[in-house]
Amino acid sequence: MPKYDLKITVTEVRGGGKCDMGIKIGDTWMVEENMAPFCTWAYTAIFPFISAMRYGSKFPWEPDPEVSFACCPDPHNTVVFKVERLKEINA
Repeated sequence: MPKYDLKITVTEVRGGGKCDMGIKIGDTWMVEENMAPFCTWAYTAIFPFISAMRYGSKFPWEPDPEVSFACCPDPHNTVVFKVERLKEINA
C-alpha cells in the first residue's frame, strides 16, 4: 500500500481571526516521520483526514483529489487547515 508525505497549511482563521495557540494563516506543517509541536485539539480534528490521505484515500466532496480541508473545533476562532498529498514514499 502506498504511503505519502503530507503538507498542512492554515488557510483561514474564522471568527475573531486569532487562534489562542498562535496558529495563523500561512503556517505550514509536514506530516512525516516526526512532527513539530501542534495543538492537540486541532490535530485530533484533522487526524482522520491525515490518516486517510496518507494511504491514498480521496474525498468525493473535494474538487481536487490531492487536497482536503478540515477545521479545528474552536467555535470562536476556527482554524481551517488544508491537507495536501505530496509525493509517494518509497517503502
